[in-house]
Formats: sequence, C-alpha cells, structure tokens
Amino acid sequence: MSEFWPYFKIGLTHVLNIHAYDHVLFLTALMIPYTFKDWKRVLILVSLFTLGHTLSLFLAVFGIVSVNPLYVEFLIPITILATAVFHLFTAGKSAKTESISFVSIVTLFFGIIHGLGFSNYFKAILPGSASDKLLPLLEFALGIEAAQIIVVLIVLILAYVVQTFFRFSKRDWALVMSAFIMGVVVPMIIENEIWKR
Repeated sequence: MSEFWPYFKIGLTHVLNIHAYDHVLFLTALMIPYTFKDWKRVLILVSLFTLGHTLSLFLAVFGIVSVNPLYVEFLIPITILATAVFHLFTAGKSAKTESISFVSIVTLFFGIIHGLGFSNYFKAILPGSASDKLLPLLEFALGIEAAQIIVVLIVLILAYVVQTFFRFSKRDWALVMSAFIMGVVVPMIIENEIWKR
C-alpha cells in the first residue's frame, strides 16, 4: 500500500501546483455555468475529462501515440480560451439548455489534449519496463482525479458564495470569470514557445 501514495501524491500535486495552473484554469472555465444543483452534469463532464486525459496518458506512456510537446503546450491554453469564450457568449443561459452531447465531446477531446501534456511529465518519472508502468499510471490518474474534485468543489463553492452573498447574477458571474480566464490565458498563448520557432 505504501507504493500507492507516491504516484497518487505526484498526480495530486501536479494539478494543484501553483506554477502549473493551466489544468485548474480549464476546470474553472468548464465549471463557470454550473452550480451544485447541476451535480449530475458536473459529474459527467469531469468524468469525461478524466477519461480523455487518462486515455491519452495511457497511449502516450505505452508509446502508442507520440505528439510533439511543443504543440501540446500550445493547444492546452487554446482549449482553455475556447471554453472561456464559449461561456462568455452563453453567459446567463441555463446550463440545462446546452447540448450535453456537444459539451461532452468537446470536454473529452480537451481531456485528451491535457492528458498528452501530463504524459511528458509522467514519462520522465516512470519506472523503466512496460510491466511496471500500469499501476503507477492508475495511481497518478487517481491523484489527478482527486485534485480535479478539489478544484471543482472550490469553484462551485466560490460560485455559490458570490451569487448568494454578493448577489452576483449567474450571468455576471459567467461574464466576470470568462473575462478573467481569457485575461490570464491570452498572454500564455502569445508567449508560447511555438511562435519562437
């Protein structure tokens, strides 16, 4: 059991690391229109995101898929920007009116991209042989999932506090958070290494 915790902790801290906030930004952007009442939809989206990044992490770690890290690091902030822009233009509309199939497919695809970003880091800390990779991979993925649940709960609590005690409307919350996320992520895109090639 003692072997479980190191990789679980690495997954947990990799998401919650203040210097690697892109994953937190994406989850925040994804959760903008939701409240605790939408827990089923939130659970579906977070699970699809986890499925996407665990699948791509698995494929990359076992050498089935290989993508240039430079492109992955460029696509990650693009996924965040796209999510924030989507919620900026749908601000104030009920989350129930969104097409869950469209949002689900996009979330799964974005999860795949984020998982490829994790794979570069994870491959660097993995044990050597293929037979030694599966259990650490699952432990790492569980750590990531636990961190995601923490982030989602914080965002939902913050949304509740702002909308209940500070009397922000759902629309104002969505506009402010979308604009904030866009303000953080646009410089990430502009300063990306891909432009320096």
